[in-house]
Amino acid sequence: MKFIKKSFLVLSLLFAFSLGSFSANACTVKVGDFDWDSANIHTAISGFIMEHGYDCNVEVTKGSTNPILAAVIDNQLDIIFEHWADNNVDTIKPEIASGNLMDLGVNTPASVQAFFIDRATSDKYGITSVEDLKKPGIWEVFKDPEDPSKGRLSSCISGWTCYSINQVKLEEYGLGDLYTNFDPGSTGALDATIAAAFAKGQPILTYYWTPTSLMGKADIDMVRLTEPTYDKQCWDDMMAVVNKIKADGLEAYTPSCACEYKDMALTKLATVKFAESNPEIIDFAKKYTLSTDKVNEMLAFYVDESGGDMELTAMHYLENNSEWEAWVPSEIADKVKAAL
Repeated sequence: MKFIKKSFLVLSLLFAFSLGSFSANACTVKVGDFDWDSANIHTAISGFIMEHGYDCNVEVTKGSTNPILAAVIDNQLDIIFEHWADNNVDTIKPEIASGNLMDLGVNTPASVQAFFIDRATSDKYGITSVEDLKKPGIWEVFKDPEDPSKGRLSSCISGWTCYSINQVKLEEYGLGDLYTNFDPGSTGALDATIAAAFAKGQPILTYYWTPTSLMGKADIDMVRLTEPTYDKQCWDDMMAVVNKIKADGLEAYTPSCACEYKDMALTKLATVKFAESNPEIIDFAKKYTLSTDKVNEMLAFYVDESGGDMELTAMHYLENNSEWEAWVPSEIADKVKAAL
């Protein structure tokens, strides 16, 4: 995403008046983005439309879940185009209720988060559930090279809420003494770890999610491990502990409950202040939605064909699909097409 930054030297009152008239018709959008590819896809596509269709200055701030959400709550950022709402209910719900933030509806209608293992290991050892991970000797199949006394769960990034969720899950499932909750450091490192395990024919136990490019690759065949069925009360009890851990560290853990992640619709979020000042952008953002299959397709293009160029990926989507034209007025669509 290109950041458009302009500075002017005021040489006369007439020029100043002209500049003021121009600025009144432009907009600045401060987009919160995250450190995973599916969020980046949405930021790139929506950003291109806002920049070239609505003549906005688009400023993108990228980071982990907690600091980006905090910046939106503080109104330092204006809008987010992919929000894993069910992972952050206690943080965001009060802000929506108070009138500080606005839910802009569904982005991607279906997503999955879970623990996975490679199919070959699942078939060899009969591992299909988290309970199977407690069988004698199974942890050794996934031995942690940095702590050989335990197996390794390749988990979320430590700045993500799911990292703390996975830690509580390991404890509640009786796996805390058997497996480390390993922080890979980045989504790229996690993807590389999974891809390397498949390339070498080695066992892998990992947290993962969709939509992603990796899950769409033919040579990546993973089995989702079953967990206790999602139950709202259990989830709420678990999240109370998760939030304590996020605030006070792992020593704040207390026994509670654990269950599978809820397969959720991903959403969009904006500050009410921004929404009230930019109704045209909000109207577009509310209409913006992409299926999981389409996001996976775009992510595969990003990884395999774009050379790691997210803006090129956004342009590829806009050039080869027409569904987005329903998100904006025809004159805006024409400007976006001209920019392509």
